[in-house]
Amino acid sequence: MNKHPEYLLNKISGPQDLKKLSIAQMQQLAQEIRTLILEKDAAEGGHLGPDLGIVEATIAYHYVFDAPKDKIVWDVSHQTYPHKMLTGRALAWLDPDHYEDVTPYSNPDESPYDYYAVGHTSTSIGLATGMAKARDLMGNHENIMALIGDGSMTGGLAYEGLNNAAIEKHNLVVVVNDNQMSIDENVGGLVTALKKLRDSNGETRENPFTAMGFDYRYVADGNDIKSMIKAFKAVKDVDHPILLHINTLKGKGYKPAIDEEEAHHWVMPFDLKTDRPLAPASEAPTANSVALDVVSEEIEKGTNLMAINAAIPGVFGLDKIKNKYPEHYTDVGIAEQESVAFAAGAAKEGAVPVLFENSTFLQRAFDQLSHDVAANDLPVVMMVAGGGISGTSKTHLGIFDQVMISNLPNWIYLAPTNLAEEKAMM
Repeated sequence: MNKHPEYLLNKISGPQDLKKLSIAQMQQLAQEIRTLILEKDAAEGGHLGPDLGIVEATIAYHYVFDAPKDKIVWDVSHQTYPHKMLTGRALAWLDPDHYEDVTPYSNPDESPYDYYAVGHTSTSIGLATGMAKARDLMGNHENIMALIGDGSMTGGLAYEGLNNAAIEKHNLVVVVNDNQMSIDENVGGLVTALKKLRDSNGETRENPFTAMGFDYRYVADGNDIKSMIKAFKAVKDVDHPILLHINTLKGKGYKPAIDEEEAHHWVMPFDLKTDRPLAPASEAPTANSVALDVVSEEIEKGTNLMAINAAIPGVFGLDKIKNKYPEHYTDVGIAEQESVAFAAGAAKEGAVPVLFENSTFLQRAFDQLSHDVAANDLPVVMMVAGGGISGTSKTHLGIFDQVMISNLPNWIYLAPTNLAEEKAMM
């Protein structure tokens, strides 16, 4: 049953209907979309902060551009709930009986408005650049856009994409959605570069994007529909590569998601009145707590241990190590290849690296697992989480790590059947 038959969203079957609305109506629509995201995530779980922060930019995109002829590639695509609502799939948020109708990531099997099954980070610029080059080859002229978050910009593939996007001969727009947050806090020199741009309203001379050759534009309030419509109109049909940097608020419209961004990036079902999970976490020991206990014990004994992860401390509860033993903790950003190479370097110098990886993301680091660690026979300890089959996305299958790594030389790959075995194996 439709929970909100009075909503304006019920009249939006596609972007053409959106184009008929006034600014005031689009602002109302933004409020409706946020309410629906909160209601569904509270019932089902899902990505929360990323979707709440991108609402106005999504509305403005579909108001200005002519999808699906004009194309937007969403990086990771975990922020596509508003996009799906505006492209004929709103019932999957309006009616709880249809909550399961759509997947939480972009999905070409669902809609012609989705171009890829994407669930891993930093891929959008490379994909969009290939699309732009093929468009040029075929003599077409549609707009091609990649939308990538500042968190995804910590992944190396983003820079490989930028390197080629900068020399595209015709239209290509890269939107950097800068909400000053990844899954956890952003790390590295990128934080400094983007802050200088924000603090100067995009005017600083220390601009890495203009240095690469991009026509750089800045929007100080990416959650203002008028500003975003103006910015998108200004880049539509421009015949050279542009980088549009927009400053947005992750979790906008829901104070707990603003106050505690990491905890609200992705949520389990929760009570909207109290913001508390419907199924409180158990106090009993877990695979994570055992791993962290061993790491803590080794650090206390004086072991030169380095706990390393690639932007997913929450998966393992690593804030405990980060806060208590900051010198023994490194988050390399969303960069699995870097995390493994970093661990290899630490091992070579005599430290004891303990890598914390997610199964589905680890496959991105195959070359480093093979060459940097295995071929050099370096003593790297690795904990892998997230094994199993995902029912929501073909990109999040945790079934490849054992096959991938057990076939590499010099790795011993162990699968504990209980917590005592896990402790002994570590």
